[in-house]
Amino acid sequence: METGNMNSSSTPNKSKSQRRLQEKLIQRRNSKENLDRFIPNRSAMDFDYANYMLTGKENPSTSSSPSREAYRKQLAETFNMNRTRILAFKNKPPTPVEAIPSDFSSAAHQVKSAKPCRHIPQTCERTLDAPDIVDDYYLNLLDWGSSNVLSIALGHTVYLVKWAPDGRHIAVGLNNSEVQLWDSTSNRLLRTLKGGHRSRVGALDWNNHILTTGGMDGQIFNNDVRVRSHIVETYTGHDQEVCGLKWSASGQQLASGGNDNVLQIWDRSMAASNAPTQWLHRLEEHTAAVKALAWCPFQSNLLASGGGAGDGCIKFWNTHTGSCLNSVDTGSQVCSLLWNKNERELLSSHGFTHNQLTLWKYPSMVKVAELTGHTSRVLYMAQSPDGCTVASAAGDETLRFWNVFGTPEVAKPAPKTKSEEPFAHLNRIR
Repeated sequence: METGNMNSSSTPNKSKSQRRLQEKLIQRRNSKENLDRFIPNRSAMDFDYANYMLTGKENPSTSSSPSREAYRKQLAETFNMNRTRILAFKNKPPTPVEAIPSDFSSAAHQVKSAKPCRHIPQTCERTLDAPDIVDDYYLNLLDWGSSNVLSIALGHTVYLVKWAPDGRHIAVGLNNSEVQLWDSTSNRLLRTLKGGHRSRVGALDWNNHILTTGGMDGQIFNNDVRVRSHIVETYTGHDQEVCGLKWSASGQQLASGGNDNVLQIWDRSMAASNAPTQWLHRLEEHTAAVKALAWCPFQSNLLASGGGAGDGCIKFWNTHTGSCLNSVDTGSQVCSLLWNKNERELLSSHGFTHNQLTLWKYPSMVKVAELTGHTSRVLYMAQSPDGCTVASAAGDETLRFWNVFGTPEVAKPAPKTKSEEPFAHLNRIR
């Protein structure tokens, strides 16, 4: 009885211990911490290489020549035989997928780097004499027409020249308040505009058949050159001489700068024939005369303006809102401004004290180059029709040509002729 009781009581204990052991084994098998067994992954192993490593290695004690040893090392490097591990315990990592295909990225890099850095000559290409040119900040004596003819006013009677958009007709402002219209092909005076200004005319600009004039009297007139009564609109707002006039490319807005340190924006749609037109914006941030004006060729409502010796700043304006976007102190008198038609760059000409031309990168306004050569303030600049060459005239009685804006990609060199001298057929209007 005692023996039977002992066997019956020990059986449940044995079954309980077996169940605990099984539970522990199952938990251990399912646990990620089971690191006591390393089972090689056959699919990730190179059995040929393993076989070579186990059976094919030479006896280190065997002597070998230096050439044989060098050959063996070269062979091992070539076939990736410098590995030391034989067994592999996990699959090989998948080949990474490139976000941008290598052929596409390399092609994009080639396209991006295909455009070389433009070389800007530091000296002018040619220098011509400009005798008796008037050294007057308030005048505009140089212009380059669409027919690739450059005009410059010399002497003390012609105060202004401005080519019409057709490149054939030219307007000439005189010191007696008159404006003459000439046909450059026949050297014939077409008509004289009178009865508007009371003193000299210092600023001109064309807007199709409308010739806008600004005078020392502070008045601005729109003249329709097709009709007998040529004054069709009047802009009144400047207290002193108007020395800068520029129409926007659209012909809808006119910028005017004066010796009263004021820049004004006029809207053509607000003009009236029977009453003076009210300005759209009157901007008084400059502290000296505003002569240099330039509309941006790639943003229609962006205008650059430059102030005289007491200001020396280039300012950028949103002409829709009248807000000043940026102002850069150049440290010298700003006489003229020209935009690059092919790049986002601005060229400025200066007076005291360095008499230089400065090329700026827009909108950062970092100096790209400074061009020197004039010995007096560079009062006038004009740009060739293709936008590449800039002509500058100064009080030192010289006319200089600069290849500052580079060559357009679509431009082709013109065939050379026997006569290489510029202005071989020079016309003079008296």
